[in-house]
Amino acid sequence: MNTRVFLTIDTEFTIGGAFRDPDRRRPVGARSVRCPTREGQAGLGFVLDTLEDHGLRATFFIETLQTAWFGDGPMGAIAADIRARGHDAQLHLHPVWTWFDAPAWRARLADGRPNDDADGRSPAELIAWIRRGQSAFSRWGLPPPVALRTGNLRADRSVYQAMAACGLCIASNVGRGLHEPRDPALRLDAGIHRIGGVLELPVLSYAERALPGRPRAKCLTVAGASFAETRFLLERAHEAGAPAVVLLTHCHEFARGDPAGELRPNPTSQRRLRALCRYLATARRRFRVSTLGELAQERPAPAAAAALSVPARLAWPRMIANRLADIGCPGC
Repeated sequence: MNTRVFLTIDTEFTIGGAFRDPDRRRPVGARSVRCPTREGQAGLGFVLDTLEDHGLRATFFIETLQTAWFGDGPMGAIAADIRARGHDAQLHLHPVWTWFDAPAWRARLADGRPNDDADGRSPAELIAWIRRGQSAFSRWGLPPPVALRTGNLRADRSVYQAMAACGLCIASNVGRGLHEPRDPALRLDAGIHRIGGVLELPVLSYAERALPGRPRAKCLTVAGASFAETRFLLERAHEAGAPAVVLLTHCHEFARGDPAGELRPNPTSQRRLRALCRYLATARRRFRVSTLGELAQERPAPAAAAALSVPARLAWPRMIANRLADIGCPGC
């Protein structure tokens, strides 16, 4: 049996410090996804080219509530580029953008704090946001979404209730390395799980054993794991008979700098994605790179997955490489 691998890319704009300094800062749109540099697009363009070079398709979770600030144009053009390259487009929601629904959003900051959590909301509120997202997909000429990822991987039972009410059948809302759900039934590391009529595929969470004491929980991401760590986890997942592995990344992880200012490529992250795609393209007997849109057509049975961990011998080189990149080491 091969293990299905889902390469998922959260495609979202940034608030850009507008809530912290509303008089001088503004949200940043397409630049925060495309990441233009002197060498070309270090973000979306790089990701699309790399996937295409290796014959792989990915699922792009496209954030829609940012239309409260930007309107349809900027993300609509990005969505069109993604679909034109043959990739899967699904729904992503960051509720914090609804703060801009109020014309007096600046004044509201004096008395309130924007909330980006999808958990702790009423089903009615969640349904309204999902409907807004579905409407945006329609205006952009995209196929209706069948999957949802909530911002910051925060979810509770109400999220799945709202998804079912809106006809969404696939979720990837859980990532224990980023957020531990309050509901014990949602504390899922990997696999395929049925929650209220919706299939949940968590972003793979694993234990990092780099330091003595309690292991650190992490989500599998390009920015947070070296290629050696990712390959180790994929191989251990396959050996354990895991039905699926979900990896998370963002377009902006492949660039460095201020999205509102000058950007440059991030060679560390770019090397990792190239190496991962090259590996998956040559290991098709063990791994099947798929999309959540394809999964929705198949409706597989739920299947659990074994807990995984990364040893210190693999974690330490990545920690050093990331630190060198943070301090501006040339080529890092």
